[in-house]
Amino acid sequence: MFLLEIIPVKLNDLDQLQRLSVKTFKETFLNQNTDDDINQYLKVNMSSIQLKNELNNPYTEFYFAYIDKNIAGYLKLNFKNAQKEDVLEKKGYEIERFYLLKSFQGKGFGKQLFEKAVTIGKSKGYKKLWLGVWEHNKSAIKFYKKLQLKIFDKHKFLLGSDLQTDFLMKFDF
Repeated sequence: MFLLEIIPVKLNDLDQLQRLSVKTFKETFLNQNTDDDINQYLKVNMSSIQLKNELNNPYTEFYFAYIDKNIAGYLKLNFKNAQKEDVLEKKGYEIERFYLLKSFQGKGFGKQLFEKAVTIGKSKGYKKLWLGVWEHNKSAIKFYKKLQLKIFDKHKFLLGSDLQTDFLMKFDF
C-alpha cells in the first residue's frame, strides 16, 4: 500500500490548486445538483482570485495529497477567525475542504489524510476539530462516522441558488 505524501500548498501552486478544487468538487457534487448551481458556486468560491485570498490568509492552510508522485487530493484547514462558524467554544479548528479524486477513494488514503489533519491541529495545541458535510453526501457521512466524528449541529449552505443543509461534525482527540 502506498502512503500519502502531504505537501503544503504555496502561492505558486495556485493554478494546480484551482484545477484540483474544481475537479474534485464536480466529481463529488455534480451528479446531485444542477450544472447552473455548481458553476455559480465554483465561479465565486473556486476562482483564482478567491483561492489566492484564502492562500494568503495566515490562519488558513492548504495541503496537497500525493500518492506515488500523483496528485490525489487536497485539504484545507481553517484556524482562529478563518473558520466559517463560531463553534466548539473556539477550542477547535475547521476542516473546510477534504477531497480525494474518485480514483483514489476507498483505498485507505482518506484515513491517512484525516490523520494528517489531526496531527497538524495537535501541533498547534488543538484538541478538537469540526467540519460541515452535506446532508445528502451519505458516503462522506459514513466515512466520517467511521473515523469517530459525531454530528453536533447543522447549518445552511448556499450552492448557487440552492439553499442546502450541512451537518456539522466534530472530533475530540
